[in-house]
Amino acid sequence: MTYDPTIDGPVRAPGKSRAPRPKDAATLILVRRDRGRPEVLMGQRHHGHAFMPNKFVFPGGRVDRSDFRTPAAAELRPEVLTRLSLGASPARARALAIAAIRETQEEAGLTLGRPIPPDTRPLPALDVLDYIARAITPPYRPKRFDARFFMADAHNLADADLDSLVGSAELPILRWVTTFEARELDLPNITKLVITEIEARLIDPQSPRPIPFTRFRHGKPLIEHIAI
Repeated sequence: MTYDPTIDGPVRAPGKSRAPRPKDAATLILVRRDRGRPEVLMGQRHHGHAFMPNKFVFPGGRVDRSDFRTPAAAELRPEVLTRLSLGASPARARALAIAAIRETQEEAGLTLGRPIPPDTRPLPALDVLDYIARAITPPYRPKRFDARFFMADAHNLADADLDSLVGSAELPILRWVTTFEARELDLPNITKLVITEIEARLIDPQSPRPIPFTRFRHGKPLIEHIAI
């Protein structure tokens, strides 16, 4: 299945250099269910960013070296680790999950975790994560990421007040929005595709679904599905 790769950001000058190698990245989609229709947390990227300025996205970012060493309150569920490991080593799969939680804390001030005595600070709770999508930035972009998208219920947050959102340098504006409202925002193409996947999972959360994998192959955009 192909899709239209409409340009929505900077494009690498053709013939000037080879396409950069994608860097591992992770995104966390938080779902709030306490106000009627489910809502997801989205933030608007700062207008000064070279990569997707002003676009509304889910919190996320690159994997850091420290993500490989961060302790967790609970590890990934076996089925989630198995799916992630189809495209990454088990250690890298775990680091991707840690990065999604860490980036959300840094960009939105919300921590998906719980304390484990005697440690009183919340540690990442990897067992509440679902892996729902993967996307590699097109080769014509000056910056490229191999991003995995995770989803979790907001009731697993260590932070009690979901209404007191404080933005960051990365995401100055944060909003809880329904998927319908999200579609009215200025979104990157991949975010539009992920929202479709979110909606399907919200409608039928118990039904097993393959993982959509968006990338370019032989110069053409396509969407594959990772079997479960």
